[in-house]
Amino acid sequence: MAEIADKQLKRLRKLLVEAETSVAVAKELLISLVGDESEAEITNIEAPAGKVIEGVFDGQNMIGPDGKTYPVPANYASKSKLVQGDILKLTIADDGTFIYKQIGPVPRKKVIGKLVQKNGHYYVEMPDKEYRVLLASVTYFKAQPNDQVTIVIPEDENAEWAAIEAAITE
Repeated sequence: MAEIADKQLKRLRKLLVEAETSVAVAKELLISLVGDESEAEITNIEAPAGKVIEGVFDGQNMIGPDGKTYPVPANYASKSKLVQGDILKLTIADDGTFIYKQIGPVPRKKVIGKLVQKNGHYYVEMPDKEYRVLLASVTYFKAQPNDQVTIVIPEDENAEWAAIEAAITE
């Protein structure tokens, strides 16, 4: 029975990764068709009234002041190059829509490392540390393991996650 549950969990994780990748690719295609100007208009729309929560980006999610985890869309985190420690504002609209906005970026720096894949996750290896990166970023830049990538990390380097700035693909 436990073996069946493990197989179902693995399949579910795979389906979620595939769905996330498909959504990221679809949104990038939409932006390429509509253009940057329209994208700017879309992101500058006033947020509807609703519940507002501020929290800290942990590399994948926003952690609210109550310790509750709020999912941040990977394509938004990738496109906005959110860095672990950034302060976000989440507006939960009356219709249940989640609208995120970065309101407090942490001091950043850029470094170059090598992209690697371990146990289905992507990391960027540095001489003395490795940083996890979002699949949506890897997909967007069409990066492959062993490619050189520029990542954005907090200035104090006290993070497990990084944002991909650019990829040097072969």
